[in-house]
Amino acid sequence: MREGYSILLELSDADPFFDKKKRLLNDMGFDVKEIVHIKSSLDRDSLSTTLNQMLQIARIIHLDEVELYFGQIGGLGFYSPRKEMEAQNFILSLIKSALSHHVRMQTHALQDLRDALINRIHELGTEFKVENKTDINYKCDKEKCLLQWAENNGAKTRLQIAFVEGAGRGAIAMEDMEVGDIAMEIPASITISEDLVYKSDMYQVLEKIDGMSSETMSLLWCMKERHNCNSQFKMYFDTLPENFNTGLSFGVEAMMALDGTLLFEEIMQAKEHLRVQYDELFPALSKDHPDIFPPELYTWEQFLWACELWYSNSMKIMFADGNLKTCLIPVAGFLNHSLHPHIVHYGKIDSTTNSLKFRLSRPCSAGEQCCLSYGNFSGSHLITFYGFLPQGDNPYDVIPLDFEVDQVDTMVECPLSNWTTHMVRGTWLSENQNIFYYGLPSPLLDCLRSARSQMPFTKTLIKANMEVDKEILEDLQSTFNAMMENLSDMDSVDRESSSWDVKLASQFKEMQRRIVSSILTSCSTGIKLVEHELSKCKAEE
Repeated sequence: MREGYSILLELSDADPFFDKKKRLLNDMGFDVKEIVHIKSSLDRDSLSTTLNQMLQIARIIHLDEVELYFGQIGGLGFYSPRKEMEAQNFILSLIKSALSHHVRMQTHALQDLRDALINRIHELGTEFKVENKTDINYKCDKEKCLLQWAENNGAKTRLQIAFVEGAGRGAIAMEDMEVGDIAMEIPASITISEDLVYKSDMYQVLEKIDGMSSETMSLLWCMKERHNCNSQFKMYFDTLPENFNTGLSFGVEAMMALDGTLLFEEIMQAKEHLRVQYDELFPALSKDHPDIFPPELYTWEQFLWACELWYSNSMKIMFADGNLKTCLIPVAGFLNHSLHPHIVHYGKIDSTTNSLKFRLSRPCSAGEQCCLSYGNFSGSHLITFYGFLPQGDNPYDVIPLDFEVDQVDTMVECPLSNWTTHMVRGTWLSENQNIFYYGLPSPLLDCLRSARSQMPFTKTLIKANMEVDKEILEDLQSTFNAMMENLSDMDSVDRESSSWDVKLASQFKEMQRRIVSSILTSCSTGIKLVEHELSKCKAEE
């Protein structure tokens, strides 16, 4: 009988990228159901080896589409700081579960493994810790009233609200908190969800409308409830801004500045969708039911305000009865987004306490802004629906490529022909800085190579394959040169006197130029490299 403990790491067969992850796991010598055996006693080297093995598996299990497409980042040994933290916390949960099942046994090895993992989480948190400055002159009277109201209704928090430079209102830790600590706990009874609509007089009208979603009903309920002086949620509505300043509120000058960008199209499509939705409901509802939908409360401007509220502040929450609902969570809305969040998993009501707990995935020091992750969103999405660009290099800032490769579908031996979409991002985020991929995503180049060369591309740089590479790189260079021309420089913009939306449009355009510039540099470097190799081939002929 083997001494020690066993921990199972399993890739779910329901994972949408099961086949790709299975291939990665197999390439590294692992199975989709990998049992890691832990000796009852571990020396320092064995402990490190065991932990590294578990993390390798956990990293692959937690990959999303973008990370699978681009591969590892910069040789760091993992894919992104957030995903590394997710992998670490996943392993930590397995170790804690194993400890709870071996309470009568000597568990020194598991405890040592847990301590070593927590140390790594600390190191990762320290590496990406952001120093924030708060405005001591900003009065948070309304926010303090909301906090008091929430606490009177059962909420618990170790955070306070302050104005953070560059981020607006944020949640600041009042004390040092460790991995696993609960920074905030909000009872389900003070969340705003579709359940409130069902109890209102407008539900009998809205339920009869075909295609009416629970999210739209909740949005319409808020439009009226924010003006109710006797509302249970008056304290919450009082803290909401008059303007959310998301991309949906961009003015003409900002939109003109974005002309030729993907963000321009995203904002225009979103606003068109919302306008169509509004016109389908109003003024008809106000004419037919003026007592329930007073026309002065249901204007286009107020509808757009409510849309921005729900887009920028709502959360998907799994309730104890198994129903997933889109909700507004008073107080929790002050938690800002970060590429290196403290809180990652927060979308499930604890059935024991009937509350939503915001548990830390990494430490948060007193005075530090406590952040969560809104999701794996690009900068264009965050601007459109939230009104900001995150600090740092966002791995989800990708540029999708729309091209036709007729032969790809018939190329059985195309290495990754099952990628139906292709994309690029800033090549400073790419590990593939080598002679074979030139810093560009391997699925893209492998696919184009297979389509053009009519044969599997190998790492043997024969002349024919190098000529194919040169042709591909020149085509990509031409495509991105045209894209760069559309991203006209905004040096003429006066940042100090510009409106908030023009400043944000300018920041986005700079980010896009930086991405395209890096891709052009990679193409240019690759072309020179191939030309050099071709000249050597000719000299040897």
